[in-house]
Amino acid sequence: MRAIQILLPFCLWALAACGAPSGESAAPAPEDAALDLAADGAVPAADLVFWGGDIYTANDNQPRVQAVAVQGGRIVFAGPQAGAGIWIGADTRVVDLNGGAMYPGFTDSHVHVLGVGVRERTLNLDDVTSIPELQARVAAAAEELEAGSVLYGRGWIETHWPEGRFPNRHDLDAAAPDHAVILTRADGHALVANTLALQQAGINADSVAPEGGEILREADGAPDGMLIDAAQGAIYALVDMPADAVRADIYAQGAEVMASLGWTGAHDVSVPYEDVAMIEGLAEAGRLPIRDYISINPDGYAWLATQTPRIAADGRVITRAIKMYMDGALGSRGAALLEPYSDRPESSGLLFPEGDEMLGVMTEALRSGVQVNVHAIGDRGNRVLLDWVEEALANVPADERALPEHRWRDEHSQIIDPADIPRFAELGVIASMQPSHAIGDLYFAPARLGEERLAGAYAWQSLLDAGAHITGGSDAPVERGDPRIEFYAATARASLDGFQGDDWHGEEALSRADALKLFTAWPAYASFREDELGTIEEGKIADFTIFSADIMTIPEADILTVEPWMTVVDGAVEFEAANAFHQSDEG
Repeated sequence: MRAIQILLPFCLWALAACGAPSGESAAPAPEDAALDLAADGAVPAADLVFWGGDIYTANDNQPRVQAVAVQGGRIVFAGPQAGAGIWIGADTRVVDLNGGAMYPGFTDSHVHVLGVGVRERTLNLDDVTSIPELQARVAAAAEELEAGSVLYGRGWIETHWPEGRFPNRHDLDAAAPDHAVILTRADGHALVANTLALQQAGINADSVAPEGGEILREADGAPDGMLIDAAQGAIYALVDMPADAVRADIYAQGAEVMASLGWTGAHDVSVPYEDVAMIEGLAEAGRLPIRDYISINPDGYAWLATQTPRIAADGRVITRAIKMYMDGALGSRGAALLEPYSDRPESSGLLFPEGDEMLGVMTEALRSGVQVNVHAIGDRGNRVLLDWVEEALANVPADERALPEHRWRDEHSQIIDPADIPRFAELGVIASMQPSHAIGDLYFAPARLGEERLAGAYAWQSLLDAGAHITGGSDAPVERGDPRIEFYAATARASLDGFQGDDWHGEEALSRADALKLFTAWPAYASFREDELGTIEEGKIADFTIFSADIMTIPEADILTVEPWMTVVDGAVEFEAANAFHQSDEG
């Protein structure tokens, strides 16, 4: 029987390779008794078998396969379609992709899962196109609330509005004078509040912005409603945090949204360490449909340092990193620049941490094995971060470090002086970038930076060419958090309607092969899991993303129109579209 096990797949592979027209299925039907060896005990039956469409592996040694078999949450076969037949038993589900395409599970390398859930339950302003429309949305929402309550929303971004300015308190007063209105900008680094909210928070003409923050003012010194970065804290005290059970529900809802879009994993950043046990509980209860790799806020460093990596739910939830901040965001002019903003010469942005504080954490993290992931957007923010990484590495000899590779991450890496690009590889810093930022920012970044500084902006290909490790995410809810948009942005480097400015450096777009790795193989490396995740290979964990069409070959614009058909995590179908595959696929 052993000889049959070895020879039969080879013979059937030869038939598949030589006896069928290109592009057509060569394997017999799943019910063919000659293939159903799993029922006879030749091999243990697989739980799932996939075939009948394009399957990309993100593995350079075997870029594409015809079929994949999954057993016990692991990939047990990846190869020619004929060879998969021996894994089919009476209880095996055989999924005919029927023109769809399958990839390793897409991972969002920078996302706020709780924020995705909150967006589903609060006033979503993502698609607002003008101040009058913002006012109309606020007025309509206010009608549903009791007078005096807080109205909270998020997602607005003014850079494409015809008014060409931030909203202010007077705009909100006109729409909802009897509610404290707080509307967070899409990037999370600024908000606008109405007069009542400012009064309740105690913010007035005499208020002094905290370090790392700014209160925008009117001509007479009164606050105009816009609060930048650290200045937002007093206002947020007015927004009630959801209780534990509700918070867990919101978190689960955010994860469900992500799974429905095709994400199998999240690198979940800025998580309060007190929430980690809650997230682990969701996974253990079967309520977390994606895997979650957590970066906690820095106040939890001591808690994490004694137990890193913290692994729960058979690896579905892992906590081993902290998230810190160097500067603010480009859109709200909080990103720290080496030279002043081109459209606001009196400002060079905001640099948050003190060097001694940051260096102390980095030094300890090298010894404890905690991964350090730092938000840095402006060229000054990025340079200072690299300087501090270099100093920390010099302070801790290699034999005193907990890990041979620290794999610290520069979260965003948006604006880099070209002279600093080689330093990412030299210092072992991973550039964690969000392609959608580039196609959103192209409308205002030239004004903020001027043409010359765009040479180091969103420099994905230059970082790759310099030998750096990169990884891709969405920063949802700052962006929509859709893997189709992120893949399109990485490869087209153009707005959703195809616009790309003359000074937008199209040469920095990635090939589709590299864009696939940006969301599969490279996030696995960035989370220390390249031996288990990120590619379709025998022995690896069965995480898959299936779309209705092949994003590796269809026209760029069509990438945005494919449908998420199935999301598989740990070999379990966590999401399946109602119209997926358009046929019965039971084996």
